[in-house]
Amino acid sequence: MKAAPHCAPYHPRMLKTAESRERWLFWLLAVLVLGAGLGLRDPWPADEPRFALVARQMVESGQWLFPMRGDELYADKPPLFMWLQAAALALVGNLRIAFLLPSLLASLGTLWLVRDLGARLYERRAGTHAGWALLFTVAFTFQARRAQIDPLLVFWTTLSAYGLLRHLLRGPDLPMWWLGWFAAGMGVITKGVGVVALLVLIPAAFAIARGWQGIGPMGWRRPATWLGPLVLLLPVALWVGPMLWTVAHSQDPALHAYADDILLRQTAKRYADPWHHRQPAWYFVEVMLTQWIPAWLAVPFLWRDWRDALRAKDARLLVLLGGVVAILLFFSLSAGKREVYILPALPLFCLALGPWLPQVVERVAARRLAFALAALLSAVLGIAGAMVAFGHPSFEQRLDDIRGFAGSGDALGWALLAIGAWGGAMLLFFGLRRGVAALLGTFAGLWLIAGLAMQPLLNDASSARGLMRRAGATIGDDAELGFVAWKEQNLLMADRAVRTFGFKRDAALQLRDALDWQRAAPATRWLMVEANALAPCIDRSVSVDLGISNRRDWWLVPARAVRCAPGEALTPPASAPEEDGT
Repeated sequence: MKAAPHCAPYHPRMLKTAESRERWLFWLLAVLVLGAGLGLRDPWPADEPRFALVARQMVESGQWLFPMRGDELYADKPPLFMWLQAAALALVGNLRIAFLLPSLLASLGTLWLVRDLGARLYERRAGTHAGWALLFTVAFTFQARRAQIDPLLVFWTTLSAYGLLRHLLRGPDLPMWWLGWFAAGMGVITKGVGVVALLVLIPAAFAIARGWQGIGPMGWRRPATWLGPLVLLLPVALWVGPMLWTVAHSQDPALHAYADDILLRQTAKRYADPWHHRQPAWYFVEVMLTQWIPAWLAVPFLWRDWRDALRAKDARLLVLLGGVVAILLFFSLSAGKREVYILPALPLFCLALGPWLPQVVERVAARRLAFALAALLSAVLGIAGAMVAFGHPSFEQRLDDIRGFAGSGDALGWALLAIGAWGGAMLLFFGLRRGVAALLGTFAGLWLIAGLAMQPLLNDASSARGLMRRAGATIGDDAELGFVAWKEQNLLMADRAVRTFGFKRDAALQLRDALDWQRAAPATRWLMVEANALAPCIDRSVSVDLGISNRRDWWLVPARAVRCAPGEALTPPASAPEEDGT
């Protein structure tokens, strides 16, 4: 294996000071880049309002075992992420902060694990460079700044790999082995695929069988080793046990349907026979090429080092790269694919890069490539900002028509211009000789401006806060409101208690029950209905068009607009779109 070049000798005190400065800089930038905008926006669709709504209902109702979305059970995901959001909400009392805290803390934890494991497997510089690579990889940074389940899942899968590899490559260390299995169990109650970190055991077993260097036996002949799989079941049992006990002692068919859905349909059936997000077999290659930048750009400069290390039978690299390949294959075998599915492989990929990144960033070609990428990114965003702010008023109108970004176009353009200008300043400050630093500085500015300026500008439209403010002002403080064909962000942002009639139910059935509810108090009850769910017997000329939010047109229906007779068929002319955009 070609070793990473060593720096010229330093006085120990100077070296310690440099390491300390690097740590402070890294963690300062990590908190700023991942946390910029915390508290400045509300949850945005498609997933954020759903989890935040469930978490808020847990806090308000005191019922945490069975997640609820409005008046229906929510069985699409295990509850751990929503429990953490609910705990954060109960602790800080501010939903804008609480809903993002689990993702932020989990992502910072993932960065620490990568830096520490890289240092333990190789040396300190390998860990630090792997951490920098992960922090500024677009896929990681983007997801870490969102309140979705995947950043928490990545933390558990990385912690699982951390424990397993410390036992296999730096052990034996049975407590670390058990930690790896326990973290996999925590991953299961976060998202059903939380066990994917265990796939690193496949290349590890190969390395052990072939006598590769630097890996010890798994020790399956020792009884204590077999505690690992049992430890995995512990967190699963702590959730599934009380849930199944409650279901078994209940006559509520909804609870029985919840157990079947969460344990079977949303796991094995979703993998084997997915009903949405169907993509071709090579989909994840496209994801890596477009979203794993700039990390994968180092591969052309170090693939020969990887080749030499594998030829030298270095088990460390085999297990890391083998884990990446195993995770990619696992998700590629299912027809249902989303870009976030392979995110657990990214920390392993960055760890595999780490030992050779110090010499890569010193290469002239790598510096030029990074400088060129920073220049391209700055130019594209700057030109786009100028077009929005100065040149094309029709573009702003199009944003308003599609997304409801009324009045935000010019400000959005200036924010894009600011990012372009920041990138230009980074290019001038660092220059071609420090092109990698210029690229990282450009990305840092992009995320900071996005969080501190762009997200607040777009929040009213993206979160439905503006929509629900208009709805509340239209119907008045004393009116009651019911939802038909609603989305989670509507209920989350409502300024009053709202009556719902199911979420997954057919829109016609929701509308039928909603009209019966409205007839009981027609003077004070309004319905908020998505345009595609409006029946022909509802007079739109008497109803109020609230405008577009999240690509949907929303209407307020007073009782006087209803021409529907009781029992009349209420099938809308078209079905609503399945998913929100952000």
